[in-house]
Amino acid sequence: MNGSSILERLRASLAASAGDVVFGMEDGTVSIFGLVFGVAATTNDTATVLIAGASGAVAAAVAMMAGAYLEAETSRDSAQASAARIDSRMERNPAEVLESVIGRIRAVGIGSDQANTLTRFLRTEPAILKGVASALDASVGPDLAQSPLAHSLWMLVADFFAAAIPIVPFALMPVPNARLVSGIITLLLLVGLGIGRAQIGGRNILPTVIETVSIGIAAAVAGVAIGIGMARIFGA
Repeated sequence: MNGSSILERLRASLAASAGDVVFGMEDGTVSIFGLVFGVAATTNDTATVLIAGASGAVAAAVAMMAGAYLEAETSRDSAQASAARIDSRMERNPAEVLESVIGRIRAVGIGSDQANTLTRFLRTEPAILKGVASALDASVGPDLAQSPLAHSLWMLVADFFAAAIPIVPFALMPVPNARLVSGIITLLLLVGLGIGRAQIGGRNILPTVIETVSIGIAAAVAGVAIGIGMARIFGA
C-alpha cells in the first residue's frame, strides 16, 4: 500500500468520524480547562499542576475512547439486528413489509396517486423494497461503514490533543504567567470548536461559538471555585 493510498484512507476515516473528533476535542478542552485552572488557582507549584492535568487528560481521553467504541459497536449491532429482522419479514410476508413502508411514506404527506404508483413498483422489486425498508428503519448514529475501533481511536486522539492545550503553557512557564496564556489559547480553541460544531450541525455560527465558549468559561469558573473551596476547607 503506497503513501497516497494510506493518506486517502486516513482522510476518509477522519471525515467519517468528524463528529467524534469535534465532540472529543470539546470534551477534552472543557474538562481539563476546568481541572487545570482549579488546581492552578490554589498553587504556584508547576509539578502539581502538570501531574493533575496530565492524569486528568489521560483518564478523560481513555474514558471517551471507551464510550465512543461502545456507542459505535451498539449502533452497528442495532443496524445488523434491524437488517436481520427485515430479512425475516421479507421471507415470511413481503406484503406486510410493503404495507408498512407505504404507510410510513403516506405519513409524510405523499399523495394517493404517488403512493399507488410506488406500491406497484415496489411490489415487483423486492430488493428495492428491502432497501427502502432498511433505510426507513435505520437509526441515526456513527457511520456504520467505519469500524468501532476507528471511531474510538479518533475520539482518543482528539480528546487527548485538545486536553493538552490548556496544560502545555504550565510546562513552559511559571504558573502565574501560564494561567493567562492557557486561558487565551484555550478560549481560541473553543472558538474554533464552536465554528466546527456550527458547520457540522448546520447551525448559526455566532450562537454556537458563544455557547461553546460559555461552557468552557463555566468549567473554568467551577474548577477555580472548587479548588479554592477545597483549599480553604483543608487549609492548603
